[in-house]
Amino acid sequence: MKRARLRIPSSAGFIETLVNDPGSERRGLVFIAHPHPLHGGTLDNKVVQSIAQLCHEQGMVAVRPNFRGVGQSDGTYTGGDGETDDMLCVIEFVRAHYDTTLPILLAGFSFGGYVQHRVAQQLAPQRLLLISPAVNLYDFGELPAQTTIIHGEQDEIVPFDAAWKFALAQRTEFRPIAGAGHFYHGKLGELKLEALAACHRS
Repeated sequence: MKRARLRIPSSAGFIETLVNDPGSERRGLVFIAHPHPLHGGTLDNKVVQSIAQLCHEQGMVAVRPNFRGVGQSDGTYTGGDGETDDMLCVIEFVRAHYDTTLPILLAGFSFGGYVQHRVAQQLAPQRLLLISPAVNLYDFGELPAQTTIIHGEQDEIVPFDAAWKFALAQRTEFRPIAGAGHFYHGKLGELKLEALAACHRS
């Protein structure tokens, strides 16, 4: 297993990125987007870390960038446009170092879900996993068919009904977690189980 902290070039300068590689038996690449940069969101967010750990245990290369202006990443917050560019640059850089036939999974938490749904409009991931996507705060477009939304029933930031109605309108798989708030305090185990099921959905 290899763990590397990289600085990947983007239009903002360099993007700090953590890569956990399971080794020669790798089964895919997962790119995970953290929550809002102006509200404490980083690649070390516990939801982001949990998804990275889960995917790494499943044999995937887990890639977590800090968006521009966060940690050691250059630049400043742009509301989604620049952050989408950051993720696309990270994906292009990482893919160039691996077998191009490896499947890609995109995962995003809260604001990160908004970014990843935009990324998915420019490439075709095998799966798109949106965790508590901020559908009440950002203008989400159409989602690809291979999307799953996970949402806490007690979410205090993104109302459960807003997420459920959005998923229904998009005809997207929706996995609620009873008793979970936006940050999944005490519910990370349930979150990982739902994410695992989503990743293995055909």
